[in-house]
Amino acid sequence: MLVLTRKKDEAILIGDDIEIIITEISEDRVKIGIQAPKSMKIFRKELIKQVEDENIKSASSTGIDISKLTEMIKK
Repeated sequence: MLVLTRKKDEAILIGDDIEIIITEISEDRVKIGIQAPKSMKIFRKELIKQVEDENIKSASSTGIDISKLTEMIKK
């Protein structure tokens, strides 16, 4: 892991087309701006984790009777 120190309005470049800019610094938060190609997907890691956890929870759920669901769909 690369750890860098930046001040407000300073930036970090990743490759040729991704720029991370420090836009605001407060007591316990840092706001960043990210300039990247529109094709680049950017997500907050904690949200991805929540979605993964929900998907695992849904996949392991045994409360659904598939045979009854199949019968309902046929009607």
